[in-house]
Amino acid sequence: MGSGSDETDAVTYIAAIDQGTTSSRCMVFAEDGRVVAVEQREHRQYFPRPGWVEHDPQEIWHNVQAVVAGALARAGIGPRDLAAIGITNQRETTVVWDRRTGQPVHPAIVWQDTRTDQLVAALAADGGQDRFRAATGLPLATYFSGPKIAWLLDTDPSLRARAEAGEIVFGTIDTWLIWNLTGRHVTDVTNASRTLLMNLATVDWDDELCDALRVPRAMLPEIAPSSVVYGTARGELDGVPVAAALGDQQAALFGQVCFDRGDAKCTYGTGAFLLQNTGPTPIPSKAGLITTVAYQLAGQAPVYALEGSIAVAGSLVQWLRDNLGLITQASDMDSLAGSVPDSGGAVIVPAFSGLFAPHWRADARGIIAGLTAYVTKAHLARAVLDAVAWQVREVADAMTADAGLPLPHLKIDGGMTVSPILPQIQADALGVPVVRPEITETTCLGAAYAAGLAVGYWPDLDSLRAQWRASASWQPAASAAEREAGYARWRKAVERTLNWA
Repeated sequence: MGSGSDETDAVTYIAAIDQGTTSSRCMVFAEDGRVVAVEQREHRQYFPRPGWVEHDPQEIWHNVQAVVAGALARAGIGPRDLAAIGITNQRETTVVWDRRTGQPVHPAIVWQDTRTDQLVAALAADGGQDRFRAATGLPLATYFSGPKIAWLLDTDPSLRARAEAGEIVFGTIDTWLIWNLTGRHVTDVTNASRTLLMNLATVDWDDELCDALRVPRAMLPEIAPSSVVYGTARGELDGVPVAAALGDQQAALFGQVCFDRGDAKCTYGTGAFLLQNTGPTPIPSKAGLITTVAYQLAGQAPVYALEGSIAVAGSLVQWLRDNLGLITQASDMDSLAGSVPDSGGAVIVPAFSGLFAPHWRADARGIIAGLTAYVTKAHLARAVLDAVAWQVREVADAMTADAGLPLPHLKIDGGMTVSPILPQIQADALGVPVVRPEITETTCLGAAYAAGLAVGYWPDLDSLRAQWRASASWQPAASAAEREAGYARWRKAVERTLNWA
């Protein structure tokens, strides 16, 4: 496929839908991985109560249709020019809709939403936070989809009756989009592995887990590989194979061609997500990480990963801008933070809604520590970037403890990596080189790669490996003594955040 030598051959492309926490976009890729066109549109965030975060599933679907049409128009192509389309999505966000009408029965409950905290605490009262970890690879947390479904059904008994009758169905965002594109009720293994309902060993819904969370199995989608044709699209994409679905962080791992055991990447967006490929066997975490499915190709066994999810990364820059007014736009961050050599002893721990990996402490709250009269807003800006890097260091250390796989270097991507400062701070915090690829839109690229593999647009993983190229790399410049002193100060500050709530 792709460009043929005969001038009469049609040039075909791959498209990817990236349905994220704040926006939806569509990207069109050429055979060499080059971005041909992009269209993006934000959707509204609803905060009906403290700790509650909701999206409108219909708004998301309408926006997805709009960005697909816009991207194709920008590329000057139509559906017939697409070999396939892949989907990548915000994970854990929970949608429940009527099987007959396709209408949502409640707003989508977003992954950040903490309304299930009491339900999660009740589940943990019998067996602790790791009650389901052996089966799912996950701790009990408000983060995951299963408790969100249970909350919905517990809150409205009529919904529970309809769910048990199979009249209403559940899906993460990938399932919601595939349903609207093809009419099929299906999810992929990466998204299913984030529900607290899928058994990592069987790669199927687990009756014991469904019973414990009181989620009727009748409402759950079929689980399929990440790279396979789910169906043929209707509407704007009429006739195009819908051929991949991956949770956003797994898609970034795939787009960074982390196909070998030990390969790792970190995506710096709203939060930061470090994933390491651990091969064909799931590795249980004893150090506070998540064991998850990295991807599954059609006809092959799943590949697993360890993941460290950090709740606050890019959103800390937004907080500095919107809540404190220390910068007027995010792009001011680098010049302000870069105007000082270090944070002047100040440490910011952004535990705004508790700490995620590797701590999993819902009782933690954010602090600014180490203040003296010397500290300026420039030092606080630098402390923000330090906070991101130290959080990643904590997760990297946990991965080494769990898997015993050395981290020779770290591939990075996401919006924050355009910073000229953060990658160097990260290399210094880790003590290993940090590498950024030429194509930084690795989430969309991963979904495109998986879709292309499913339809033979690309022949194999080696052809994708050959396309990866670095655009920049950063070597550690700090001494080991400086690095460990800074890390010790960070850990001391983290201790101060605990037992607040």
